[in-house]
Amino acid sequence: MLDTAPRENNTANMAAFNKGLRDLGYVEGQNVFIDYRSANGQSERLPALVGEIVSLKPDLIVLRGTQEAAVVKQATVAMPVVFTAISDPVGAGLVESLARPNGNFTGLSSFVIELEAKRVELLHELVPAARRVAKLGDFGNPAIPPQWYHFLAAARSRGIEAQQFDIRNAADVLGAFERTVSEQIDAVSVGIDAVVRANQQLIVELARRYKMPTMYAAREFVEDGGLLTLGVSYPQLYLRAASYVDKIFKGARVSDLPVEQPTKFELIVNSKTAKTLGINVPVSILARADEVIE
Repeated sequence: MLDTAPRENNTANMAAFNKGLRDLGYVEGQNVFIDYRSANGQSERLPALVGEIVSLKPDLIVLRGTQEAAVVKQATVAMPVVFTAISDPVGAGLVESLARPNGNFTGLSSFVIELEAKRVELLHELVPAARRVAKLGDFGNPAIPPQWYHFLAAARSRGIEAQQFDIRNAADVLGAFERTVSEQIDAVSVGIDAVVRANQQLIVELARRYKMPTMYAAREFVEDGGLLTLGVSYPQLYLRAASYVDKIFKGARVSDLPVEQPTKFELIVNSKTAKTLGINVPVSILARADEVIE
């Protein structure tokens, strides 16, 4: 298993994955064994990590991120690979089509790109006077630029200027939030990539310190004190990934297993954080929220 975050920072998703396995008759440590690896946001470590994994000759590889998938694809064209949350598996060159992968990769799409316009809409609803917004993420990750183009288009359609905040490490995160002041940014939308996940607590803390209205792509950020999130249910994706593992173990060909798209989306608001930031979340947003954290 090759994930964008260490296992200790991925507890909810791994609990869901293991539940999915148990429901299908697999118990970790008994009849299924998981060797978990993560570069924890350090993309330069991926080739060595993938080399180690391939040398172990596992029955299959489960992975999460687009960067991880790209390195694995270079390393093996035969070993079965299940991805848990790739934003655009066709665009990333991992599968020929969602219906017919026709290779050694299949799994679940995270539908991140398609939600960018809705995130801009929510930020504008939250901060109606916003004139400048920023997209924060690792732009060296091939999954982020497509998200940016959708974010940029949605912002422009509302007469809002959009900025890129490219981060590769914690120092970049600090610099990005300093720029929110110097560049008069009114709101920030945070991508979901390995660097972001590695700096989750720092990002949430800086958003609070700078009193910056910030949108996230996964509920774990809002549970950690972030303001609001609109995104897929990642634990649900990990839960569903277990069914792919089962089918492959039972002899299914990876190339015949269609890529599954998410069916569960979550709008979650942390009202406690809103009060701390001095933000009055509109009733229109609270009424649509799937969950409000008090």
